[in-house]
Amino acid sequence: QVQLVESGGGLVQAGGSLRLSCAASRSIFGANAMGWYRQAPGKQRELVAHITSGDNTRYADSVKGRFTISRDNAKNTVYLQMNSLKPEDTDVYYCYANFELRTYWGQGTQVTVSS
Repeated sequence: QVQLVESGGGLVQAGGSLRLSCAASRSIFGANAMGWYRQAPGKQRELVAHITSGDNTRYADSVKGRFTISRDNAKNTVYLQMNSLKPEDTDVYYCYANFELRTYWGQGTQVTVSS
């Protein structure tokens, strides 16, 4: 079993920045991939960013050039640096991790961007 704890969400004005953190309860060195989804009530879940064990990354078109995902294996933590935030980035952001054949999820952290 793996617990993922997100932090760093909050309220920010449009154009501002936030950094989300996702701390895992075990070493992430063995994680095949980790990343972030976001979802608002009534909306479809969207993959925001993804990083593999080989540090290959993928981003949603809507966040390319503004968001950066990274991982620190020594701290068992994945980060999502979010710059130039827009009101449409408002959502609950969920961290996930793929270990072997299982996917684990965090509890979510709210990001609200005011115009």
